[in-house]
Amino acid sequence: MRRKARELAFKVLFEHAVGGVPLEVAWQHATQELEPDDSEPDWDTLDPEGLAFAQRLVQGYQAQQEVVNQALASTIQGWSFAQMAKTDLAVLRLATYEMLFEPTPHAPLIEVAVRIARRYGGEDSGRFVNGVLARLHKRIEAGELPPAVQDSD
Repeated sequence: MRRKARELAFKVLFEHAVGGVPLEVAWQHATQELEPDDSEPDWDTLDPEGLAFAQRLVQGYQAQQEVVNQALASTIQGWSFAQMAKTDLAVLRLATYEMLFEPTPHAPLIEVAVRIARRYGGEDSGRFVNGVLARLHKRIEAGELPPAVQDSD
């Protein structure tokens, strides 16, 4: 369920970045798409917990946008945000927020981010996102970018 919640949050951040709409409006658009469609009998929705998690990610990113962007900008080598695919940037922003501010183990989080990048991005998106997030993880582990929330494990 968390993977679907992350995918929903990604869609919101992507629409915000590409469409220039406020995050609240992008959230409304994305959640309207979740309403069941009779033509899709196997339609699977997010439960209230999944929706709450997705919303927490979007709101958390919004509150920490400057910190997230600074951490990414100092981690990505040889690329500016303007040069990057918007899908990759949305995935990276979401995963960076979660790595810095949520008590989520990094390895499974990176795996999900790579899957989302492969699904929605270009041919090399998965590899690019994996490389950036692996570098970010190393920086956090080295204490260069201390996470705001420590894993409880």
